[in-house]
Parts: sequence; C-alpha cells; structure tokens
Amino acid sequence: MLESFLVRAALAGVGVALAAGLLGCFVVWRRMAYFGDATAHASILGVALSLVFGLPVTLAILVVAGAVALLVFVLTDRSLAADTALGVLAHGALGLGLFAVALTPGPRVDMEAFLFGDVLTVGRGDLLLIWGGAVVVALVVWRNWGLLLISTLSPDLARAGGMDPRRASLLLALMLAGVVAVAIQVVGALLITALLIIPAAAARNLATTPERMAFAACAIGAGAALGGLGLAVAADAGVGPATVTVALGAFAVLTAAGRLRRG
Repeated sequence: MLESFLVRAALAGVGVALAAGLLGCFVVWRRMAYFGDATAHASILGVALSLVFGLPVTLAILVVAGAVALLVFVLTDRSLAADTALGVLAHGALGLGLFAVALTPGPRVDMEAFLFGDVLTVGRGDLLLIWGGAVVVALVVWRNWGLLLISTLSPDLARAGGMDPRRASLLLALMLAGVVAVAIQVVGALLITALLIIPAAAARNLATTPERMAFAACAIGAGAALGGLGLAVAADAGVGPATVTVALGAFAVLTAAGRLRRG
C-alpha cells in the first residue's frame, strides 16, 4: 500500500499540473514565459515577508506575486517594453528576495525547498488549497474562455466585439500569480515556469484546436507530475526537478513524432 505522504504528493502534483496546463497554453500563445519567471522569482520575496511578519508562506507569496503581476500589467502598458519590464522584475525580485531572507533574524532558512520544491511535505491543508486553486482557475478560464482566447488571437478583434483585452490580460496575470503561490511546494520558484511552458509546448504537437491543446497540456502536465514523483522516489532525487525532466522527455518525444508525421 502506498504511503500516505506519497498519495498526498501525487494529488498535489496533479492539482498544480492541471492549473498550470490550462494557463500554460495562454503563456505559450501570448509568449509570456518571462512573466512566469517574474512572478515565480517574486515568490522568494514573499518568503522573506512571511518570515519577518509571521504570515503564512502561501499568503505572503500570493500577495507579492499578485503585486508583481499588477506592476507588470501597469509598466508594460506605459513606457517600458514588456521584455525589459519583466526582465528587471524577474531578476530584481529574485535577488532582493534572497538578500531579504539572508537578513531576516533567527535561524538560517534553507531555501532549497522554496527554490526546487518539497512536495513530499504537503499536508491535507495544502491539498485543499492546491485543489481549491485549481478549481477556481478552471472555472474562471471556462467562464471567460471566449474573452481570453479572442484577446490572445487579436486584441483588435476583441475590441470590435465589445470585449476588453486589458481585462483578459489582468485575469491571466492574477491567475498566474495564484498558481505560483500554490505551486511553490511542488516544483519550487525556479521550476514553476517550466511546468507552465513545457506541457503546453508539447501539447501543440497533439492538438488541432485551442480547446484540445488545453486538455492535452493538462494531461501531459499531470502525467509529468506522477512520472516525476515515481522517478524521484526511484532515483532518490528531488521531485520538482524530476517532474520537469519527465515533462521535457514528453516534449522531446511528441515534438519528434510530430515532425516525423508532418515529414
């Protein structure tokens, strides 16, 4: 019989993978990979704030990641180019966060779990948070699918149809911040962007419609989460890096198969 902590780890990985798969498609379509980095790196600053003010880690990360998402939304709409604003915030937030953690009083904090994930320590409360977040993301995407998709394909077409593409961008930014906040235990701040991008990129080789790509990305992400957990246990390695390794293998296989099929 499987150990209970392995069952919790598997459920947590699948929950995060489903939310990341849905949003990852929009990250790939909109070329927002750097946005994922910015919010993920900002989560380390959230860890520092949780230590200083005694806040729950997830709440502190959610606040900081959400603030960074809003800041990126404002900056990229004003004077700075998107890649410049995201680059400054991504690397600046990571450096500031690590520096702030080093300055916090008390025992030295081991940052490895926050950087690379520690899904084996997930408890029942964490599972409720992860799956609650996944359900919220799925419902928001489902209810706003037309707005999100048309705004991604053509902001001008969205405006012509009476839609506000800025609202779509803000929704995506806030949902990505939420996924980062709950995913840090599973894959860590340095690897969450990989879980957003790689399954969605792999799904491109299977899907002929946006809806099918979204479902395929969720399935590939969930398979990578379960396969990564098994690989980590077998190899006595970190679950976060193992999950990304499995996802990368799926991307390589599906990309090669897609090219052979088209060739």
